[in-house]
Amino acid sequence: MKKVLFTAAALFAFGFANAQEEATTSTGGFAQGDMFMSGAVSIGSEKEGDVKSSGFEIEPKFGYFVTENIAIGGKLGYTSYKAENGSFDTADMSGLTVGAFGRYYMTPASQFSLFGELGFDYTTWDNKLADYQENEMGLGLGLGLSYFVSSNFSIEATWAGLGYTSNDNGGGSGVDSTNTFGLGADLRAISFGVNYKF
Repeated sequence: MKKVLFTAAALFAFGFANAQEEATTSTGGFAQGDMFMSGAVSIGSEKEGDVKSSGFEIEPKFGYFVTENIAIGGKLGYTSYKAENGSFDTADMSGLTVGAFGRYYMTPASQFSLFGELGFDYTTWDNKLADYQENEMGLGLGLGLSYFVSSNFSIEATWAGLGYTSNDNGGGSGVDSTNTFGLGADLRAISFGVNYKF
């Protein structure tokens, strides 16, 4: 009888431990060698009287965990914006962005993790109406939260934090560049997104 009880207890303990391990792995988290993909897509239009404007943006982002806590990655983006007043175009711009980023995750293996991100972007704006190009560089430091809803998908919330941009405004003679430094103290300016881990 003792052997039967001991065997039943051992089977129960093994089954419980196995269930806990499966539950842990099913909640997600990041590890060294993991890759993830996220990004942004937006389409919008506005009309007020004779003034119409429309815009489109796509910006896929890819990351790779070089260690358990550190991820590096890059992004490539395209933006288009047009505006017209009646039959006259008032704006027609497109931009191509190339960027790199690094992240440090506090608790990467858990379902819920806080991370810091440092990123650098370079954007070339093509102003088709004025027939010139602008070059813009940006550096940003922000915070984010990641929450896994399954083993492959996580929801992300990011806050811009500190940012610096420099735009040459076309770089023509007599044209001054614009340098901007900002602190994203507005906590309403938090963006949400979805990550896919593979």
